[in-house]
Amino acid sequence: MSFGTARLKLPARAARGETVTVRALVGHPMESGFRKGDDGRRVPRLIVARFVATLDGEEVFACDLEPAMAANPYFEFDVVVSRSGLLRCVWTDDLGAAVSAEAAITVD
Repeated sequence: MSFGTARLKLPARAARGETVTVRALVGHPMESGFRKGDDGRRVPRLIVARFVATLDGEEVFACDLEPAMAANPYFEFDVVVSRSGLLRCVWTDDLGAAVSAEAAITVD
């Protein structure tokens, strides 16, 4: 199992130059590679390794994750918006699989 549902929440509208809070959540087991399964063998590592948020293609937030991150990683970060656009968040795991979520924001 890898990715579940990706969710993204931010205001639909904002004033030019306003700081908006973005909330992003993805379902993922985040197996650290240290846990043992029922058979006594280590469960292979499989984590979300990278998270990137872009606004109309311009990177506004990014981070690399480590095995200590909990399952179903949640991010909350602020972005200063100067124009209307599409915010896209991409979660990529150790195997290169990715899931994304998008939301539009209109700047008045």
